[in-house]
Amino acid sequence: MPLLEDDRTGRMAVLWRYALALAISAFVWGAPLVSAGERTSDATLMWVLYGDPVLGVVSFVLVRWRHRYPAPVALVVTAFGCVSASSAGPASWVIGSLASHRRWRLLAVVGPLSVLSGVVLERVGISEDSLPLWVALAFGVLVTGIVVATGYAMGSQRELVDSYRDRAETAEREQRARVAQAQAAERTRIAREMHDVLAHRISLIAMHAGTLSYRSDLSAEDRAIAARSIEDNAHRALSDLRAVLGVLRDPTQPADATPERPQPGLDDIAGLVEEEAAGGMRVRLANRVVARVPPALGRTAYRIVQEALTNVRKHAVGTAVTIDIEGTPDDGLVVEVRNAAPVGPPRTSALPASGLGLLGLTERATLAGGRIDHGVDTTGGYVVRAWIPWES
Repeated sequence: MPLLEDDRTGRMAVLWRYALALAISAFVWGAPLVSAGERTSDATLMWVLYGDPVLGVVSFVLVRWRHRYPAPVALVVTAFGCVSASSAGPASWVIGSLASHRRWRLLAVVGPLSVLSGVVLERVGISEDSLPLWVALAFGVLVTGIVVATGYAMGSQRELVDSYRDRAETAEREQRARVAQAQAAERTRIAREMHDVLAHRISLIAMHAGTLSYRSDLSAEDRAIAARSIEDNAHRALSDLRAVLGVLRDPTQPADATPERPQPGLDDIAGLVEEEAAGGMRVRLANRVVARVPPALGRTAYRIVQEALTNVRKHAVGTAVTIDIEGTPDDGLVVEVRNAAPVGPPRTSALPASGLGLLGLTERATLAGGRIDHGVDTTGGYVVRAWIPWES
C-alpha cells in the first residue's frame, strides 16, 4: 500500500510540473502573438505559428531525460529558448531541476545562457516594442533567480521529507528488532522456567519408576510408597506447570482472576531438601542467612539448588550432597552445592541429559548480576558455587 501511494504521489508531481511548464510556454508564446502588429513579416509569423511549437514539443519530450542526461538536455532546451517561446516552460523546468538537485557548476553555465536566450528571443520576436537592453537583462536575471530559488526550496523540502521517511523506516526497523529481541528473550525465559521446574519433578518420577522396574525384591509396602511418590510428584509437576504458566501468561488478564501461588524462595529450599531426602538422597542443608532475602534473590537461589540436585540425581547417583547458603546484604549471597566423589564405579541415572541445566544456571546468575562456578574439586567431588548480589 505505501508503494502505491508513493507511485500515485510521483505521478501527480510530474503532472503538475508538466501543467505549469505548459502554462508558462503558452503565456510566453501567446502574449506577443496577440499584440503582434501589421508590420510583422509573414515569415516570422509562420515561424511563430508552426516552427516555434515544434521546438516546444521537442523540448517537452527532452525534459523527460533531464535526470539521466542533465547537461545535454539543459543546454539544448536553453538553446531552443533563443528562437522558441514555447520552450520557455521546459527551460524553466530544467533550471529548477538543476537547482533542486544542487548541480551548481552546470547551473552556473545554464543560468547566464537562459538570461541571454530570453534577451535574444525578445529582440527577434514578433513584438514591435522592444525593451531597453538593460531592462531585458534585469528581467531575465530576475526570472532566472526566482526559478533557481524555487527549485532550491523544492529540493530542500524533498530532502526534508526523505529524511523524515528514512527516520520513520529506521525507527520501524529498530522497533521490529526490539520486538524480535523481546520475543526471543521471552522464549528463553519460558524455556528456562520450564526446565528448572519440570526437570526436577520428572527426574523424581523417573527415579521411582525405575525403582519399580528394576527392584524385584521390594515388598508390597515399598511398591506402594514408590507408586504414591510417583503420583504425588506427577501432581506437583502439574501444579508447578500451572504456576509457571500463570507467571508467564498475558499480564493483561482480568484483575479478579484467580491468583497464582507465589514463586519459591530461599525459605522453600528446606522443603526441597526434605523432599529429596524422602526420595532416598543423602542431602544436608546449612542455611546461615538470617536477614530477609529479596524475593528475586530467593527465587534465583532456589532454582540454583533445585537444578544442582537434579544434576546430582542424573550424574552422581548415591553420593552425599551438602548445601551451604550464607550471605549478608553487604557481601551478597553465596550458594554452594557439593556432592562427594562416588565410591566405586560411578553410577549414572538412565535419565537423558538435556545439556541445558548448567547453561541455564549460568544465565540466571548473570542476569541477576552475579557469577557461577562449577567443576570437580580436589577430592573428586563436584561443586556448584554461585555468588549473587543482594540487590539483584
